[in-house]
Amino acid sequence: MDFAEKFQQALSYGDFLDHHASPDQRHQWDDFHRSIQLTSAQRDLLAGFTRQQRVLCLAGSWCGDCVRQCPIFDHFQHVNPLLEVRYQDRDNDHELQESLEICGGSRVPVVVFLSEDNLEVARYGDRTLSKYRQMAAHLDGENESLSLAERTSAVVQEWLTEFERTQLLLRTSPRLREKHGD
Repeated sequence: MDFAEKFQQALSYGDFLDHHASPDQRHQWDDFHRSIQLTSAQRDLLAGFTRQQRVLCLAGSWCGDCVRQCPIFDHFQHVNPLLEVRYQDRDNDHELQESLEICGGSRVPVVVFLSEDNLEVARYGDRTLSKYRQMAAHLDGENESLSLAERTSAVVQEWLTEFERTQLLLRTSPRLREKHGD
């Protein structure tokens, strides 16, 4: 998979929504985007990232999981300009869709973390651990005990952990340390 080409073809957050979201979908994305509040510790962590990190997100404007996750990435990107997140519509790129299948299915959102020279560093998606725990508890007949704000906070933190893990992979990479002389 040529991730450099896929990344260049993908759209910024706003362009993705302008191009793919209906007015109702855009309203949902905008509402959730406004609800995201990063803590000062989260902002500080993001601001400390030192490596350029490209993130290619396969998404769908119609997807509820995307609505409740992708706006988080936009907040991360605004804190640190070394983060560059681009979005590709799942239904418009079948090659990318097939290469990012999870458990034999076409899921979204799925992100591919890339180095500054577009090498794959990691993948993550379609839902976070806290969401899968919530789903499993529901299957077991348990009631949800977290508020929407608490669930959102957990998802933000889980995605931040993945961004940080990838940043640390980039930061400690012998190849990139040699290239940057650090």
